[in-house]
Amino acid sequence: MVDFEKDIEHCLTVLKNGGVILYPTDTVWGIGCDATNPDAVQKIYDIKQRPDEKAMIVLVADERDVLQYVASPDLSVFDYLQQTTKPTTVIYEGAIGLADNLTGSDGSIAIRICQEQFCKHLIKRFRKPIVSTSANISGQPTAKIFADIDFEIKTQVDYVVGYRQADIAVATPSSVIKWDNGTATIIRP
Repeated sequence: MVDFEKDIEHCLTVLKNGGVILYPTDTVWGIGCDATNPDAVQKIYDIKQRPDEKAMIVLVADERDVLQYVASPDLSVFDYLQQTTKPTTVIYEGAIGLADNLTGSDGSIAIRICQEQFCKHLIKRFRKPIVSTSANISGQPTAKIFADIDFEIKTQVDYVVGYRQADIAVATPSSVIKWDNGTATIIRP
């Protein structure tokens, strides 16, 4: 197993104290925080220079987490997700228990069940969902590898994960769908 325990410990300390991390996800490098802490979420909006009416993605470890943070999800979405090969973010109606400044104006929330080992381990240990938004200034291109992340981003977060920094495999953002009564509407392929 890859040794990322020290990174996990540092991330947990930062997240519990309302801080912001720069970390590898199952897609691109992300800026993250405790998805239940509105002050931490605001820090990410400030770092990204992003309007706070634009909702961000939340990562969870498994289906059970979706049930905890969405009022009444259509369970058939999980069958759909089992068939996908690309990481897929789902926009759900009726977010509950998350920071108000994280959800859409209509109360929706974008959630991805993360399969990447570092993220999954971190989320399970933290026992809360973690925000995941691309590590770039709003409107700028998404960094494909760690080395492409703007210095300004790296210096404004509270902790930069060392794990996977040397990975040069080009990453792409997740697919995004809106799930409505058994039908997936593709928002981002």
